[in-house]
Amino acid sequence: MITSHMNGYVQETSGQAKSHRERAVDCPGEESSLVKSPHSSAHMERIQHYQEELRKRREEDSRGKHDIDPNASLRLKKLSQNPKVGIDNPTFEGKEKATKDKCSLDPVAEVAELLQALKWAQYCLTDAQSQQDVELIMQLLSKEDFRNAYTIFNSVSQQMTCPTSPLTAQAEDLCQEALMQAHDGVAGQEIEEDLLQYLGETVKLVRLEKARDTPLGATVRNDMDSVLVSRVVKGGAAERSGLLSEGDEILEINGISIRGKHVNEVHDLLQQMQGTLTFLLIPSSQIKPAAHRQTVMHVRAYFDYDPSDDPFVPCRELGLSFQKGDILHVISQDDPNWWQAYRDGDEDNQPLAGLVPGKSFQQQRETLKKTITDSKSREQQGKLWYAKKNKKQRKKSMSPLSRNTDYDDILTYEEMSLYHQPANRKRPVALIGPTNSGHDELRRRLLSIEPEKFAVAVPYTTRNSRIHERNGREYHFVSRPAFDTDLAAGKFIESGEYEKNLYGTSTDSVRHIINSGRICLLCLHTRSLQILRSSNLKPYVIFIAPPSQERLRTLLATEGKTPKPEDLKEVIEKAREMEHEFGHFFDATIVNMDPEQAFHELRRLIDKLDTEPQWVPTSWLC
Repeated sequence: MITSHMNGYVQETSGQAKSHRERAVDCPGEESSLVKSPHSSAHMERIQHYQEELRKRREEDSRGKHDIDPNASLRLKKLSQNPKVGIDNPTFEGKEKATKDKCSLDPVAEVAELLQALKWAQYCLTDAQSQQDVELIMQLLSKEDFRNAYTIFNSVSQQMTCPTSPLTAQAEDLCQEALMQAHDGVAGQEIEEDLLQYLGETVKLVRLEKARDTPLGATVRNDMDSVLVSRVVKGGAAERSGLLSEGDEILEINGISIRGKHVNEVHDLLQQMQGTLTFLLIPSSQIKPAAHRQTVMHVRAYFDYDPSDDPFVPCRELGLSFQKGDILHVISQDDPNWWQAYRDGDEDNQPLAGLVPGKSFQQQRETLKKTITDSKSREQQGKLWYAKKNKKQRKKSMSPLSRNTDYDDILTYEEMSLYHQPANRKRPVALIGPTNSGHDELRRRLLSIEPEKFAVAVPYTTRNSRIHERNGREYHFVSRPAFDTDLAAGKFIESGEYEKNLYGTSTDSVRHIINSGRICLLCLHTRSLQILRSSNLKPYVIFIAPPSQERLRTLLATEGKTPKPEDLKEVIEKAREMEHEFGHFFDATIVNMDPEQAFHELRRLIDKLDTEPQWVPTSWLC
């Protein structure tokens, strides 16, 4: 079926995938998402046989319960079958045997006998009021709830060998607790035994309350003529009750036979049902894992996902769409291939958890895509060039990509945690954007308005200092060997060479600003983001995106710039490229449509770091 492990999923045909698809039993779905029902005469014959057998047994039970025969008393029949030993004593014989039979008769037989006696009494009574009273009692005795309660009472009574009343209040509480535990155990035994005799199989009876605003939260699949519970979804009535398990076979729902029905029919049936749902189930043979508290894992998605475009999602109605950068709250990883999750901010509007690809599953899919893409690319290079390779080169190019594939290099999800920055240790703010996007101008404006709050890291350089420059103010002046040593040690966030001199921004400079209680403002190249994130500086990255090409021309004209059309186009394309390659590193994005609005939005985002916790990689907090 579709939810099987990734290994070998390519070999599954589309027909197989459709015939084994899961269906959410109470989620509305489009016609295109319905699974086509397989038709089989053998299946239908088995279904009809099962239904006919069920009907006959119910008719037999009904006839046994309602025929009026006062001479067919089960108790008298038992008395007549017992052999008599010794001399009859008419004074005590009836009492002794009645006492023995009272203990030996089962509760169902006792209720049936009482019903027969009442029918005979009603037949003998002449006044209408007495007949009406007897009729009310008979109706009570005929109810299934009363019979179950009497069966439980009788079983509990037989197990209470010491009828002494408790002497203290504490003892009475303990007695009540013990009685309730005995009630639960006996009730389960009695129900299971009755159903075992009724259907000839080990089954269980489950009752759930299904409200309109709370979905049942389960998926079903077909296995031959059986309908099985395929998945229990977090947030639904089934999961909250703990009574439905994956692999349970559904025989009936509210007395309606389910065997032989297609998952689409089960979906339509449950869509119309509300209130109490009674399931007759054959328990799964799978060993149920011990109950444990699920740990919620928060992740940031590093790819876009649309379940409507995914042929491998086991239940499209439950698929959860998301975009790169969204925070997902993963509440179940029981199925390693398909996690159950909520999208951050949508918990109130999303009663059921949605299905998202598991990390390993998605990494394998992306690896396969890359393999196919690289293979097609090699084919397009031409067969003639490939034929000229020697045997050793040819063997190397044909080696499978998966041997050298590192799944960790494929971005899927990153585990996140909430972090509230301390008042005396502000997070550095990195402004990212292409040239002429306005990110450098925004940084300068912040520095000029609030110099006591914002600062820039003093860079390092190997050039000689000038007359007006002071070491540690404009630059840290170091020798080239010292610069190379720090560069090799990974102390620079970014570095470069200009006119044979080296320049770089050191993590030590940034940390000095943080220790002073101010906010360090950085304008960095996107390729420096990975180094910045791998440090322990906990940066907050804001992408300053340019507006449309026409609006960008107007903004640059106000600054006295007259860029060419190809230059404007290059800025737009560069921004798209940066967002595509590094967008998963951005904590926020500001489109610089208007410099004044962009500045106020930047201030709002920075101020929010003091008032609201933010999602950061969990690895930063370890």
